[in-house]
Amino acid sequence: MTNKELQRIYFGAYSFRETEDGWLRAFQYSKEQMDYFESCIAKGLDFWYDRCMATSAKTLEMATDAGTISFEYRFIWMGSQDSFELAVNGLITEIRYVKDLPEEGKLIWHLPEGKKDVVIYLPADATVLIRNCEIDGSWTPAEKNEKVLWLGDSITQGYGPLRAAMTYVSVANRLLNYDIINQGIGGYIYDKNSLLKMNGYTPDKIIVALGTNQFGCDTMKDVEEYYETLIGIYGDRIPILCITPLWRGDVPDGPPTLTRFCKNVADIAGRYSNVKVIDGFRLVPHLPEYFRDNLHPNELGAEVYGRNLVEEIRKIGF
Repeated sequence: MTNKELQRIYFGAYSFRETEDGWLRAFQYSKEQMDYFESCIAKGLDFWYDRCMATSAKTLEMATDAGTISFEYRFIWMGSQDSFELAVNGLITEIRYVKDLPEEGKLIWHLPEGKKDVVIYLPADATVLIRNCEIDGSWTPAEKNEKVLWLGDSITQGYGPLRAAMTYVSVANRLLNYDIINQGIGGYIYDKNSLLKMNGYTPDKIIVALGTNQFGCDTMKDVEEYYETLIGIYGDRIPILCITPLWRGDVPDGPPTLTRFCKNVADIAGRYSNVKVIDGFRLVPHLPEYFRDNLHPNELGAEVYGRNLVEEIRKIGF
């Protein structure tokens, strides 16, 4: 399979670039957006730049009658160690944990007989290049629903479950089947400067899940300017979903500050006719058993988050 053919089954990317030695690299941000994140390094925010190029929510998806799929991989950046995962007809059948893999190697996935739908999840909190993909049978790219731009922080990027297929975005999208670009970045905030028009790309819907990294701020100016900028770029006809921050068990000054911030976010987002708001406090139980660190949902928390989010999306008709 050529890298051009590989791009047909590679979902979650805005653009691709091939290295001189044949590795395929996928990007979810435009060059202008990545240039902005690179400029933030001087402010000590190098982790934004690293994570804006991670393979968050990127997948290989197809219908195939093949018995095996294989490809070479190379890590060029790593945050936390999660996984590559194989799903067949919606069921996870194999997990390859990053902690058990060398920095560069080859993965071979064995599939059951007959025609089936296959998804291979790439690590969420790392940057992975792939090449020399081989499929020993016929294949067609997966068919997707609406194009959705997903904006968020580390929870949206996928930190917490330490399982690429078990982030709340992955859980929700197994049910929604969106054609997503995930622009979640660990540590991110309501920052209007990263909202730039992406040439050639117009989403059908936008989901915004931000705020947990700035709930103690003295002003809501950043949130107001973020939504003003977002609407200015995409207009008032594209449906936008605002998910207010989840419950946190590590709030040093008690939950009222976070609760007040969430209400203010909901009020600001609700000013726009094309924005619907979902209360994040209703999506994950307020118990440490559902969180890795009382902030990021673990596998159980992400599963519950994703499924509850889908129910809310269907209920409000987003």
